[in-house]
Amino acid sequence: MSKPEHCGTWDSAVTTSLLLQGARGVSEVIPEQNACWWVESRPSEGGRSALMKWSDGTVAEVTPPDTNVRTAVHEYGGGSWWVQNGIAYYVDYSDQRIRKLDTTIPDSQPVLLSPEPDTARGLRFADFRVSNDGLWLVAVCERHTAESTEPENFLAAIATDGSCQLITLVSGTDFYASPCLSSDGNKLAWIQWHHPNMPWDTTELCQATFSSSHDSCQLNDLITIAGGNDEAVVQPLYAPDGTLHYLSDKNDYWHVYSEFSEDPVLQVDGEIGYPPWVFGLARYAFASDGSILSARFSEGVEFVDGMQDSISNQYSAFHSLRHREGSTAYVGCGWSRESAVVYNGQEILAPRSLEVDAELLQAPEIIRYPTDDGDHAYALFFKPSNPEYRPVDDEKPPLIVLAHGGPTSAARSHLNLSRQFWTSRGFAVVDVNYRGSSGFGREYRNKLYGNWGVSDVADCVNAALFLAERGDVDRDRLLIRGGSAGGYTVLCALAFHDVFAAGCSMYGVADLEALAADTHKFESRYLDNLVGPYPEKIDTYRERSPIHHLDGFTAPMLVLQGSEDKIVPPNQSRMIVEALDSRKIPVAYLEFDGEQHGFRKAENIKRALEAELEFYLRVFGLLPVEQISDLEIKHLGNL
Repeated sequence: MSKPEHCGTWDSAVTTSLLLQGARGVSEVIPEQNACWWVESRPSEGGRSALMKWSDGTVAEVTPPDTNVRTAVHEYGGGSWWVQNGIAYYVDYSDQRIRKLDTTIPDSQPVLLSPEPDTARGLRFADFRVSNDGLWLVAVCERHTAESTEPENFLAAIATDGSCQLITLVSGTDFYASPCLSSDGNKLAWIQWHHPNMPWDTTELCQATFSSSHDSCQLNDLITIAGGNDEAVVQPLYAPDGTLHYLSDKNDYWHVYSEFSEDPVLQVDGEIGYPPWVFGLARYAFASDGSILSARFSEGVEFVDGMQDSISNQYSAFHSLRHREGSTAYVGCGWSRESAVVYNGQEILAPRSLEVDAELLQAPEIIRYPTDDGDHAYALFFKPSNPEYRPVDDEKPPLIVLAHGGPTSAARSHLNLSRQFWTSRGFAVVDVNYRGSSGFGREYRNKLYGNWGVSDVADCVNAALFLAERGDVDRDRLLIRGGSAGGYTVLCALAFHDVFAAGCSMYGVADLEALAADTHKFESRYLDNLVGPYPEKIDTYRERSPIHHLDGFTAPMLVLQGSEDKIVPPNQSRMIVEALDSRKIPVAYLEFDGEQHGFRKAENIKRALEAELEFYLRVFGLLPVEQISDLEIKHLGNL
């Protein structure tokens, strides 16, 4: 029989140890005939990513144990490796140089392929493809020098013989991505775009003839196939018959087009594409018979189409969907199951066995609710769920509003134990797909342009009020948390609205002017669309910057930050903490040494989550004195 306890104080089997012990992130699956490869990230090893291979029923780590397979191109990375005929090509995070590892030769050792740069980690690579003759590796390259104000991006060919020869194939555009070769190896296609666009704003799909020999590699007859004029083309891919295909959002949703068709060749209920924050995304593939396999978003949940297996209906999210050499592979996740690698309809890497009561892992309610200006937004609503407890009397649970990052990202439709960490303790959680989120079409995505810090905040506020008015949660105990762009939403919500009882900002933006001046190349002009061109719209930047509206802050704040964050530098968090401290607003600050944008080390993830729980319970007066840790909350007595 369940025990009555105050919501938020329930004991739970979903501990930080469960979140982290044996946890692994799985990404970028590549199938081969009788083999399958993927990258596995491990919080228990400092966030290190290892290249894995399944063959003959056995899973083994391919890269040496000190290797971290990760690229720093665009800072966010992705696309840090490729495999062809049993030969792996990968970037080691330590120096950003490419290695080749021939797994067809027993006890082979990695061979350096890319040249040593003049500046440490000055040559970075992503999105590899191998020429048909095996002599060249085509990749996106990002060159950093001590003299340049921003790095140079270009498409490069790197010799695979270990000579460290590098040839520039095409340059002159601000960004490049997604190089792909036709099956006969004679054509190369890629995506390119210019400042101030992001790759989900306006891109161009280009194609050229590709030729190579032992000592040279070049492109000829370059043409533009599609894109431009507010059309975002992503994920080009050649069909088995050599026809170039791509995803375009020119009719609102990202659907599949071909180079010979003005109309979609595959149109689905929802959206196939996803904003390429990272390289290496694969949302559709061609089966051997030329039919299209695709993953799609619909109303905030994912589905897969064209698959003949009987296992895909177990999953609510999919990524890295690929078909090669007669084999299909993807990563599937469910509402109660973590990531699994599926190869030809079989789970070759099963999710962890969590061994917790199924009631702790409930699926959410998908809600559509009214927001400002007569508009609407979407969210995933998770109710408190723990079979051992029930609320005291008629107590309503506190609510945690999650503001995702990006801001052009989305609340993901799969098990994320950090959400169940809260719901199993008696908190309700709503993960908001505010206006500007992906998966709902270009029109919905663009609603945030010119309105960042306004529409996203309004949608988080209205999600909380909607659930409070519906009677699901306690109106007086509404909380908000978010990281990166979501951290900015948190700060704005507390500066400009009197709705939330407390908030947690993780590496969030406090000063838009400082961000515009101090962020990395990939996002350096992002604010032109989200806020307005700088400095022409300097007044708007200041109006939207929480650091200039300290009078609005009254709710307690927890701020979490990595010391080596290049995307949202630590000064953003430090300035808001210092400002709140000077005004005697309850504030706590944890800065994690060596962490970057997002926490990767198990000990830091554990510390951050446990500190956040303690912070909320102390704000609500629910934590016994003997459970108070060394977390310093300044001015808490002022509540």
